[in-house]
Amino acid sequence: MNIRDLIQPDRISCDSQATSKKVALQQLSNLLAASTPNLTPEEIFDSLFDREKLGSTALGHGVALPHGRLHGREQAIGAFLKLENGIEYGAIDNKPVDLLYALLVPDHYTDDHLEIISELAERFESDDFRDRLRDCCDEGQIYQQLTHAFD
Repeated sequence: MNIRDLIQPDRISCDSQATSKKVALQQLSNLLAASTPNLTPEEIFDSLFDREKLGSTALGHGVALPHGRLHGREQAIGAFLKLENGIEYGAIDNKPVDLLYALLVPDHYTDDHLEIISELAERFESDDFRDRLRDCCDEGQIYQQLTHAFD
């Protein structure tokens, strides 16, 4: 799977006002559900939230990669949320999270799922990449940064 194919402009939100992990996950669930008519935001939220119960998906440096598995999906999709203000997310470095890339994968994905998470995590390790995302003023700019990062 090409990591560039995960995200679409309609699954990106810039300068969100989310004030908690729960609200951020709800917003990501809404973005993902908008392009998956056979799934509800509640189903997606439950999948993302259940994964968070196992341990925080925050990477540090203000980034989190919430992810979940759902039956009925044929391919992975992503959504991105840039928060206006960082939120407590249980990050190992105790820094607030303001960049969230959610991933929804079919329940039959195994190695593919881990490979996608690994690629995303590696990219978000870059200070320059994170700074460019934080400097974006709209969804179009974020989309360009996210898709060009995996050329």
